Amino acid sequence: MKDHPLKVMIEERKKGIPAGIPSYCTANRLVLKAALLRAKEINKQVLIEATANQVNQFGGYTGMKPADFYRFVREMAEEIGLPEEMLILGGDHLGPLTWQDLPEEEAMKNSEDLVYAYTRAGFTKIHLDTSMKVKDDPEGLLSTETIAERGVRLYKVCMQAYEDLKKEKPDAVRPVFIIGSEVPIPGGSQEEEDSLAVTKKEAFADTVDTYKACFEKAGVAEGFRDVIAVVVQPGVEFGDEQVFYYDRDNAASLCAKLKEYPDLVFEGHSTDYQTAACLKKMVEDGIAILKVGPALTFGLREALFSLSMMEKELVPESEQSHFMEVLDQVMVENPDNWKKHYHGDERQKALARKYSYSDRARYYIGEEKPSAAIEKLFANLRKYPLSMNILHQYMPRQYDRILEGELKADPEELAMAGALEYMRDYEFAAFG
Repeated sequence: MKDHPLKVMIEERKKGIPAGIPSYCTANRLVLKAALLRAKEINKQVLIEATANQVNQFGGYTGMKPADFYRFVREMAEEIGLPEEMLILGGDHLGPLTWQDLPEEEAMKNSEDLVYAYTRAGFTKIHLDTSMKVKDDPEGLLSTETIAERGVRLYKVCMQAYEDLKKEKPDAVRPVFIIGSEVPIPGGSQEEEDSLAVTKKEAFADTVDTYKACFEKAGVAEGFRDVIAVVVQPGVEFGDEQVFYYDRDNAASLCAKLKEYPDLVFEGHSTDYQTAACLKKMVEDGIAILKVGPALTFGLREALFSLSMMEKELVPESEQSHFMEVLDQVMVENPDNWKKHYHGDERQKALARKYSYSDRARYYIGEEKPSAAIEKLFANLRKYPLSMNILHQYMPRQYDRILEGELKADPEELAMAGALEYMRDYEFAAFG
C-alpha cells in the first residue's frame, strides 16, 4: 500500500527538503475548478478541504454531505483529467464544532457520525478538533486530557470507517490525522492588537504528549503514528481591514521545539493574505501545511467586481448582470452570515460586505441569484468582448498573463485567475 502523500512530504523534510503543501478550504465551484486545473498544469497534488459547518451528515451550509462533496470534487477532477492520485481530500475542525449547545454524549455521538461519514466517503486527511466546550462541560478551559480523550474516541471511529471502506476499495489510502486547534485572538479584538500570541512550546509539547498517552490508554498506541501534524498559532491572522504577518522571530521558540518531533509538522490556519515571502518562511520553519480559504473567494470576488466594472463600460445598461448589486441585495436580505462580524454605521457595513478580508460574501456568492448573475456576466462579456486596453485598466495582473500566453481573455478564466493569484503565493512557498 502506498504511503499517504503527506507522510511522503514529511519524509522529504527529514532529508532537509523544505517541502510543504497548501490546503485549499473552499466549496466554491469556480475556485475548486481553478485549483484542479492548476494542479494538472503544474503536476502537483492538490489538497482540498471541507469544514464541519460547510459539509456534514446533515448537509451543512452547502447542503452537501461528505459523500456528496467527495463526489462533487472527484467528478470535477475527472472532467478536467486530473488523476485520482493527484487529489487529496480533507475534513477540517471535525468534532463538536456545530453542536456545542448539546450535552457531551449527544454532541460526541454527532461528532462520531461526522468523522465516520468523512472517512467512509474517502477523505484521507482528518483534523480531529475536540477543543471546544459542549453544554455540560464545567466552567473554565477544557483540560488537554479531556480534549485528547475525545479526539482519540473519534480516531477509533475513523479507523472503523476506514476498515469498512477497504471492503469495497481494498487499495484505499490509510487516513492521516491532525490534532490541536489555533489559539483564540488575544483579548478577542484583533483590530486593537499589534501582534498575536504565538502558541507556547510547552503547550505544543503538552498536546503531543497527552495525545500519545491517551492513544495508549485507549489501547491504540500504534495509532499515534497516523498523526502527522499539530495545529498551532504561529502569529498569523486577519480581520476586516488588517492582516497579521508572520514574524519568524516571534515563532522561533515554538518552531525550534518542533525539531524534537521529526515525524510531525505544524498546520497553520488563517494564513490568508500572507505575502509569498512570509508563507515561504513558514514552510521553512515547519509550518508545512498552509490552510487558506477566504483569500481564495476574496480573489474570485475581486475579479468578478473587475469584470462587472468592465461590463458597465461595454454592455448596455438594460442587458447588464448587475452582479455587484445582486450579491449585496442577497446579503442584506439574509444577514445571518455577516451581521455578527461587520460593525459600524450602514456605510461601514456596506463596505465590509464588499471588501472585508473576512470575506463573508463567500457564503452567498454560490447562491442561486448571485450564481445566475455571474453566468449572465460571463455571457455578456463574450457577446461584447473585452479589449486589451480596458483589461489593462481593471485587471493589470491578468493582462500581463494574457501577454505571456498563460491566460485567455475569457471572462470565466479571468474570474478564476483572481483566485489563482493567491494560489501562486502558496505554490511558491510549498513547491519552490
